[in-house]
Amino acid sequence: MLSRSLFALTRGASIAVRGVATAAVDPIGEPVHKLKVTTIPGDGVGPELIYLVQEIVKSTGIPLEFEELFLSDIHWNRSESIEKAVESISRNNNVALKGAIQEAFVLQTEGDLLGLNMRLRKRLDLFANVCHIKTIPGIKTRHGKELDFVIIREQTEGEYSALEHELVPGVIECLKISTRPKIERIAKFAFDYATKHGRKKVIAVHKANIMKLGDGLFLKVCQETAKLYPRIEFDQMIIDNTCMQLVSRPEQFDVMVMPNLYGNIIDNLAAGLVGGAGVVPAESVGSDFVIFEPGSRHAFHAALGRQIANPTAMILCAANMLNHLHLDTYGNALRQAVYDVVKEGKVRTQDFGGYAKSTEFADRVVDKFKI
Repeated sequence: MLSRSLFALTRGASIAVRGVATAAVDPIGEPVHKLKVTTIPGDGVGPELIYLVQEIVKSTGIPLEFEELFLSDIHWNRSESIEKAVESISRNNNVALKGAIQEAFVLQTEGDLLGLNMRLRKRLDLFANVCHIKTIPGIKTRHGKELDFVIIREQTEGEYSALEHELVPGVIECLKISTRPKIERIAKFAFDYATKHGRKKVIAVHKANIMKLGDGLFLKVCQETAKLYPRIEFDQMIIDNTCMQLVSRPEQFDVMVMPNLYGNIIDNLAAGLVGGAGVVPAESVGSDFVIFEPGSRHAFHAALGRQIANPTAMILCAANMLNHLHLDTYGNALRQAVYDVVKEGKVRTQDFGGYAKSTEFADRVVDKFKI
């Protein structure tokens, strides 16, 4: 457990949001309001990593409170319902910090095939996943070049629509769903994101040369949307070529937009370019809700209870959540503390060739935290 006294909170930091905040007093007597957020620990090392974030928050005086809710496909007998998760997130500032929920590998030929991840995304209409691939100074990569690009995927349809059935024994038919309204929405989101964040180029990733109707519609809609943003350069790339380009010249990418399955694969490939699953944060975005979760969604059961998982991605997710809640001073300070620890290189987890425990990394982040 982290052992750290509360940092003095800055004056004027009090924030009230729809009555969900609880009053607190900082060491110098100024009132501070804590914002409440939902945590969904998930499976594997997810609970350990979220626990570390909670301890960092307590030790640094970041004005957050947590309401924990357990969702799991593999521990279904202990899992809360999707409706309870939606209620919790709705009353807690419409945000959540989430670990990986492992999908159950069970062959089904009937019934509801949607896993909890997809059910939660559809219920909250979290149509866009945003994964920021950025080189962190102090992490050695194979390329040596500084990378900074964004992967945006549509995540409510495509191959993940769970529309599968067995025609005859041994013959399975899977339906890939593509609809113009949802493609228009994700294309506009990508171009709006590029505009807001000063990005110069959007690349649509597809397989329209083979799937001429489904991916053909995706490419066509992206081309139409691009005409509405003349200041943003637009290009398109076939998914297999994209994979090759990512491992040979990843520095060429800026903003990438793609359907569901391609995005899931590219997220993981790209994470490997900047250090692996333990360092890349992401967020699932809807019109009303945002869930912050690691970009590479692996439960990492092999590390369970061993304190070897890298907490960088989860801590950066928490920093992004703080910025989303307009707690910019705290979000920026937490992010910088992580960068300082990584750059310093004295506390390295196993994935970076070190021997430090997850808790030791978190302790060092607390030491580096300054506001």
